[in-house]
Amino acid sequence: MSDPIDLCVLLWAVPGRLDELIRYEDTVLALVADHGGRVVNRLRNLGDEGPSEVHVLHFQSQTSLDSYMNDPRRLALADERERSVGRTEVISVLPA
Repeated sequence: MSDPIDLCVLLWAVPGRLDELIRYEDTVLALVADHGGRVVNRLRNLGDEGPSEVHVLHFQSQTSLDSYMNDPRRLALADERERSVGRTEVISVLPA
């Protein structure tokens, strides 16, 4: 089994589509636990600069993360993601 994986995910909404990004993330983040993962934190930016949302996610292994990323329910929402998420940055992190 591979080592646990912790990720910091930064998401920018397409201008004018923050509500759609929030709905999309509500749906896909609900799938994380089905793959042995956990949403450690979900934060929303109150300002106009920077990412719209920041997530800290924990997965038991690379296999767990791959399973989530390839979940057919998540993949079926690709068009919704394309409409609402303008930019994503994923940073591998370690708990401090």
